[in-house]
Amino acid sequence: MGLRIAIQGIKGSNHHQVAKEYFGKGVDLVECLSFDAMVDQLLQGVADKGIMAIENSIAGSIIPNYALISRNNLHIIGEHYLQIHHNLMVSNGQQIQDIKEVHSHPMALLQCKDFFKDYPHIKLVEDVDTAETARRIQEQGLNDIAAIAPQMAADLYDLRIIAPEIQTIKNNATRFIIIKTRNKALPEKEINKASLRFITDHKRGSLAAVLNVMSDCNLNLTKIQSLPVIETPWKYSFFVDVTFETYERFRKAKALLEIMAEEFKILGEYKNARL
Repeated sequence: MGLRIAIQGIKGSNHHQVAKEYFGKGVDLVECLSFDAMVDQLLQGVADKGIMAIENSIAGSIIPNYALISRNNLHIIGEHYLQIHHNLMVSNGQQIQDIKEVHSHPMALLQCKDFFKDYPHIKLVEDVDTAETARRIQEQGLNDIAAIAPQMAADLYDLRIIAPEIQTIKNNATRFIIIKTRNKALPEKEINKASLRFITDHKRGSLAAVLNVMSDCNLNLTKIQSLPVIETPWKYSFFVDVTFETYERFRKAKALLEIMAEEFKILGEYKNARL
């Protein structure tokens, strides 16, 4: 048995493409139709590692996934960026005028909405996964339904692409993180990015003070996202990504932030994939 990788979606999805690019061949996919189910497979030991979309260059952060990582004490051990290509695909022999409905993930439908303004007869239907619709078209021989999915899905499920690259904004990328129940011990010299979670008190300037520490330690803040602390109304936790040239700079910042923040948690230390 090879490395067991849990993905949100099925074979042919963007998560599958990331698994192929990041881990290479010879992995066993654990297909999950939700991020919650994917996390469960990790916690139960069914999968060794998981792949989770965390933000898109157009749509922004997938906010619930930040809470999933923190709440379940998962560790981010890597990241991967994937250019997203949305293709309209159908059963062989079908034309766009034959299509009554297009099924896909809500994000894919949103990012391709402008394309369908020229085809008012087509109904857009939200589904759980891009590739799952492609597989269903093949298995059930559906002739009036199309899917928006990656090229890989068309290849796997023998569908024909009748309109390639239908996303409104062509430069469309998604950042995926690689997660595990235990932290991977990379050599410190290879670590140049970290994901953190912290809570500050309600004193004026407390967040600014934390950000100043990061700046003084020469950390580059590449992402900041706030989420409500559910147990305490009107209190917020902050999720940040930082990059740094040397681990020593990060170590110094960690020591100070552990003292300054009300709560401080390292979600992962890993290699920056955008060097």
